[in-house]
Amino acid sequence: MQVAWQNLGGILGGVGTFLIGMIVLTEGLRTVAGDALRGGLQRYTQTRSSALLSGAAVTAIVQSSSATTIATIGFVSAGLLSFPQSVAVIFGANLGTTSTGWLVSLVGLKLSLPVLALPLVGLGALTRLFFRGRTAQIGMVVAGFGLIFVGIGILQTQMEALAQQVDPASFPAPSGWGGATLVALGVAMTVLLQSSSAAVATTLTALDSGTLLVEQAAFLVVGQNLGTTVTAALASVGGSVPARRTAVAHILFNLITGAVALALLPFLLGVAVRVSGEGDPATAIAFFHSGFNLLGVGLLLPIVGAYSRMVEWLVREKGPVLTRHLDPSVARVPPIAVEAARRSAVSVARLLFARCAGLLRKEVPMGRAEFEVAIQPAQDALAQTRRFLASVRTSPAETAVHDRHLNVLHALDHIDRFIEPLGDLESTTRIFESAEFVRGQEILSPALEPDGPGEEALPALEVIDKAAVELARLRKEHRANVLQSTAVGGLSPDAARNEIEAMKRMDRFAYHGWRAVHHLRAAEPVSGREPNPEGEERS
Repeated sequence: MQVAWQNLGGILGGVGTFLIGMIVLTEGLRTVAGDALRGGLQRYTQTRSSALLSGAAVTAIVQSSSATTIATIGFVSAGLLSFPQSVAVIFGANLGTTSTGWLVSLVGLKLSLPVLALPLVGLGALTRLFFRGRTAQIGMVVAGFGLIFVGIGILQTQMEALAQQVDPASFPAPSGWGGATLVALGVAMTVLLQSSSAAVATTLTALDSGTLLVEQAAFLVVGQNLGTTVTAALASVGGSVPARRTAVAHILFNLITGAVALALLPFLLGVAVRVSGEGDPATAIAFFHSGFNLLGVGLLLPIVGAYSRMVEWLVREKGPVLTRHLDPSVARVPPIAVEAARRSAVSVARLLFARCAGLLRKEVPMGRAEFEVAIQPAQDALAQTRRFLASVRTSPAETAVHDRHLNVLHALDHIDRFIEPLGDLESTTRIFESAEFVRGQEILSPALEPDGPGEEALPALEVIDKAAVELARLRKEHRANVLQSTAVGGLSPDAARNEIEAMKRMDRFAYHGWRAVHHLRAAEPVSGREPNPEGEERS
């Protein structure tokens, strides 16, 4: 029994080494290729198939379905991906995470690991020690890769010793309640280790050493696949709507896939054993693991639209619509955070422009108090967007995202200035009926209308630009006319002042609306876009 406990301690050490290797590898890859992987994940998700393949590829590269899922949640939160696109990516992430089984069965259990792994760890550590920046992070990737194989080597040694003391018959039989117990044990392994990859690697080394039968390993792997749903559920508690929807999509996919795997286990496992060969049970389990996940994808991908709508119905949108993109989880990723803030700013601008246009056309007459209540959501959203951006930092060295960040901040400032005189507009439009003021209403009102039906549509930049220029000219003409009328006694000085202030207010709407649209368009995530200058202030 003492020897068995020593073996269990060694197994724990092997699992720990494997997990450390996975963490080091994943973190290194995130740093080295994080932006490229995020960009690829966003760029190649336009169709169901491409979204699926992107999710699988990114997960296989970084060896972390969690990293893929977090990035996907960020894209959905920022409005860069639709939820159905994200569901296809999640399907792919589940498929990509099975690559660990192939890595262990085809490389880890076939090669002389000390000869391969220890030099990789040493090379990676020295690279990290003597270099800086990107090269140092590549060293971390190499060291992490080596540590994974060191962990597998430790597991092999300990499992071989354990196999001499433990008969597979001592584990539950792979049928009936025994099968259910093995599935539950697989779930527990994933939850305790917080990694289905580590749980699968442990199972494969136990199988390769003869500690487990291939049927027992199959039930364990199904449970380990299901165990990721517990982690996803716990991670989503208190999260944003996109995070909870992603977790539910992930959980339902794994539950459906697990049910299919258990229902067809004898058939699927038989095919896997025949394809891999009787003498290679570890590869058979890797084949089985990928096979039932691929079968789940084949069942659900054709109906991903309906599947997504069901998840959206289960987890409904709550809270302010204007700030639904401001998910705190994306604040740590500046490109996504900036885009989330831009989209919130667009929503606020659209609401305020519509309110202003309605007042100019006298469609929504109301008193000052009622009007302030009506625009309060926009003011709250503007304040929340500023607070969100307060935690975002971008470096001038990262020109594209830094310029977009600046443009969003400029846009927020102009939207804020647009709000300031808005409360007086209703009374202003009722009082002043001069020809110039009426003409100003006719110019500005249509210029504030969105150029298209989508929720991202803003006024056409050239239209609102032209309106701002024309209103500036009209304001100057009106000022000269009012002063001339005052000089000959047609207006009192106070009345003249009010007339001039009314036109200045109209001009400010046009100017700040134009600048807000200008900066929001400049902040759009279009490759190669150069930021436009703030422009000269008018007198």
